[in-house]
Amino acid sequence: MSTTVSSSSDRIVREVAVVRDVIIGLETLNVAHNSRTCRDGEDCRVPEIAAQPTGRRTLARPTLIDVARRAGLSPTAASLILNNKPSRLSADAAERVRSAARELGYRPNMAARSLRTKSQTIGFVSDFITLAGFGGQLIHGAMLEARKTGHVLLITETGQDPMVPQAIAEPGVEHLEPSDESAAINALLDRLPEGIVYATVRSQPVNVPEAARSVPLVLLNASSSGEPACSVLPDEYAGGRSMAGLLLDNAFSDGIALVGGSRTAAHDTASTPAVSRRIDGIFSVFDEHGVVPLAQIDCSIWDPQAGYTAVRTLIDARVPFSALLCLNDRLAFGAYQALAEAGMQVPGDVSVVSFDDDPLASFMRPQLTTVGLPFRKMGELAVQLLLDPNAEKREHLVTMPVQLRGSLRLRA
Repeated sequence: MSTTVSSSSDRIVREVAVVRDVIIGLETLNVAHNSRTCRDGEDCRVPEIAAQPTGRRTLARPTLIDVARRAGLSPTAASLILNNKPSRLSADAAERVRSAARELGYRPNMAARSLRTKSQTIGFVSDFITLAGFGGQLIHGAMLEARKTGHVLLITETGQDPMVPQAIAEPGVEHLEPSDESAAINALLDRLPEGIVYATVRSQPVNVPEAARSVPLVLLNASSSGEPACSVLPDEYAGGRSMAGLLLDNAFSDGIALVGGSRTAAHDTASTPAVSRRIDGIFSVFDEHGVVPLAQIDCSIWDPQAGYTAVRTLIDARVPFSALLCLNDRLAFGAYQALAEAGMQVPGDVSVVSFDDDPLASFMRPQLTTVGLPFRKMGELAVQLLLDPNAEKREHLVTMPVQLRGSLRLRA
């Protein structure tokens, strides 16, 4: 019984393929029959051809030939106008074609066009990026840049980073099970993208599947652990220097407590390159000015609870800190709570600064001074590099902007 079903299915597939080829062949012949070379200034009108009843339902999607017939021009002339190609056709002819296209609801067949030209699509592969609060900005930036160049972004998520569910866990969020990464990439490749943007929620080295390297590739918020690749990353080292310099410029050299990490833990096996660079940037400025933090508290998870616990520890130990340098905003949120419970005012008693520019940072009271992660600009740059045939296979760093707000007491 199974053999009969299989044989029947194969026969149907073959028959559909034959019908499809016949339709494509007839349309090609029809275009050739109705097309002729346009002399300068001519509208290239062709006679209306009455539709012949066939007893079958016609396809609802209008074709270029339908537009040309309604406008009274050849398909060649209509194609030149709709594709904004240089020609000497009159303005009246151009308006007739565009009006006909609007009236018929004509849209170019992008799948067919991609067989002879570029597909105008870009693949976007990520791990858990759509579950992260900032992931939308990476995608938004890439979409904006793709739209500028007439491209469409095709997005898929693989669920490959095992650390992400713990790092960004939120109540009520159902995390995806890890999927077959190669299968996700192959699904994109089947749609003939001009290239792939490969993004991660945590800035870290990645092993890119070989299939992804069959087309132009840009790593977003990631670097390659194997062959050299074009990658886009935030300039964490410079960001660390900016924040450390801001504290010293406002006379906090003697009372700084570092919350979230330490110099000794910056390069251990659990640390990512982004964290290492951020901490290295901070201590490069401290070393230049002979500054030693009053305290350095490591946190395995950078969330509000960890920030709260760390600052409560400092308060209970009576450490005389005047500034908290938190390694991300979520730690700072917890620090605010601990300070408030102890009756300490921000920034009157303690200044608080951090990193990332989480959307909630500007809603804190006072608003949180932070160094932002430029995810939108990173997404835009990733697409720019992807479409640039001369892009270098190296790290392309994007400046992290300082958002100066009310949580830092400025020098008078």
